[in-house]
Amino acid sequence: MSDKRLSGKVAVVTGAGRGIGKSIAGALAAEGAHVVLASRTKSEIDSAAASIRAAGGMATALRADVTDETQVGDLIAGALKISGEVEVLVNNAGIGVFKPVVEMQVAEFDAMWKVNMRGVFLATRAVLPSMIRARRGAIVNIASLAGKNTFKGGAGYGATKWALRGFAGSLMLEVRGHDIRVVTICPGSVDTGFSPAGKKGAQITQPEDVASAVVFAVTAPGRSMFSEIDLRPTNPA
Repeated sequence: MSDKRLSGKVAVVTGAGRGIGKSIAGALAAEGAHVVLASRTKSEIDSAAASIRAAGGMATALRADVTDETQVGDLIAGALKISGEVEVLVNNAGIGVFKPVVEMQVAEFDAMWKVNMRGVFLATRAVLPSMIRARRGAIVNIASLAGKNTFKGGAGYGATKWALRGFAGSLMLEVRGHDIRVVTICPGSVDTGFSPAGKKGAQITQPEDVASAVVFAVTAPGRSMFSEIDLRPTNPA
């Protein structure tokens, strides 16, 4: 019998080709999950999936634009073909444009809402029927401390993450009666190319730290749910 905590489970991770999403996919696979990696860039998820398989894990790469309803439906349908059930969905795909409101283009503002909120809604809505039927599952949303704290240049991005927390909180109340967990993880600055602060180094939160938080959230005893997890450096100085 495997001692891996996610053996036999299928997990879908959006935005899984690089950075935090790639680390999350690898961590879930290391726990035995068959991970479905999704991204708009097929070459990135193909490479990430190959790395997982080379390490002895199970991975499938499926290209999908999370803002497109048909593509998201096809993504979840493809994941369900693996075992008939998706037990973990990680809504990680996200984009950020960091500039003052007066300088922000309408297209930039709209793009953030389409990926950061519409994408979460579409993937969540697509996976919920199977989770409700199975009476189990976990939906993990990667938000940000920008969804709790305001900062200059963060009006557009921060608004999407405040909205994500509101969405997740209401969703949790809707589905907890089906034994489905909804967890929102709010990292601060992470050592990737995404952060507007450009913080780097061993003292800054790493992508694998966010991945550890995801694994912790989805492997906790079924009776408990960590509905929000804030993640920040212990001592960034």
